[in-house]
Amino acid sequence: MQDKRETIYVIQPIETPEYKILHTEIVALIESAGADYAGTIYQNIRSVNPATYIGEGKLEELASRLSGLDVTVLFNGDLSPSQSLNISAALGGKKVIDRTTLILDIFALRAVSSEGKIQVELAQLKYLYPRLKGKGEALSRLGGGIGTRGPGETQLETDRRHIRTRIRALEQKLSETEKRRALQTARRKKERIKTIALVGYTNTGKSTLLNALTGANVLAQNALFATLDPTARTFEIEGVPFLLVDTVGFLQNLPHRLIEAFHSTLESALNCDLALIVCDAAGEFDMQLKTTLDTLRELNFASPYLVVMNKSDLVNAREGFPKDFVQISAKNGTGLDTLKTAIMSALQNEFVRTKLFIPYEKTAQYGAIRNLLTESKVTYLDNGSEISAIIPAVYAERFREFFIK
Repeated sequence: MQDKRETIYVIQPIETPEYKILHTEIVALIESAGADYAGTIYQNIRSVNPATYIGEGKLEELASRLSGLDVTVLFNGDLSPSQSLNISAALGGKKVIDRTTLILDIFALRAVSSEGKIQVELAQLKYLYPRLKGKGEALSRLGGGIGTRGPGETQLETDRRHIRTRIRALEQKLSETEKRRALQTARRKKERIKTIALVGYTNTGKSTLLNALTGANVLAQNALFATLDPTARTFEIEGVPFLLVDTVGFLQNLPHRLIEAFHSTLESALNCDLALIVCDAAGEFDMQLKTTLDTLRELNFASPYLVVMNKSDLVNAREGFPKDFVQISAKNGTGLDTLKTAIMSALQNEFVRTKLFIPYEKTAQYGAIRNLLTESKVTYLDNGSEISAIIPAVYAERFREFFIK
């Protein structure tokens, strides 16, 4: 454990109108990584300098500003290995990291499951591997702190051949884990338990919603990437069981290599029967929804979804809200009944609502398949039972003879 918190100074390129949102996020990410934010230098990017990304004049200004300070410099974007080294040299050997390094470091802090840890280490090693070439003193300057959690400083200093061997070993482990996950998914589909995935931008309240719907006690805090490993809990709507899965949050400009790294974790969302895309009604919900949908499309997501506007207790108006949204407050529990109704409506083709009549002489026959449906009301008559039921559509034919016409 480090005695001294790392201090981070940010280089914020101004390339798109969203740079202010990106800057707000990077400060929150720095805090999530357990470091301190020291300040920012902004740079209009008209043309990228192949050697250092930003111009020489801005680098000189930054070197003067940071002279004598013990800080790590964070570029809020992606740098090539040579650009990282060149910026470090221009700043007198200061440690230089980029946005991807910081996010991977937070992932290393948050990973709990063996699969999550494998995915984080694999992503870190693949990212660091090309950056080991020719680092020499620059590598030794990494020391501890951000960029060295997960694989660890010792492992980063080993030769490239060892890194390649470790990557292959981790890929094999991950492949075995993916096979087990595929079997679990197949088993759930065989059992006909419908899966609902909570997806969306990081820190929009997905874990809070999971707790509110299922009564679970999953970590829910106001921090980016508080949840990394997928969490699954069961809950019921009208007596019908569902599996609710919480997944890692998305982020604007989340590097594609990170999406690829967590593909197996996100399969729970890709294979779901319905996704709830959770947005922060009091935040930049348009950007959050676009980022989530763009990321899901990259993963070839094709399931139906509902847009859930969470934290609605913090807003008075609905102006600009997306079409066909469900407004809730997971923290206060408001709107959850409306959400459950919307879920059943979205999955209406998956279920048959009907009334059955079971003659007493066929009670045993009905009993053999009774576990396939959900009874909502039973009325006992002179010659049999009348039952209001919800039946998964795939099983409806097995109850056809009992339907009340």
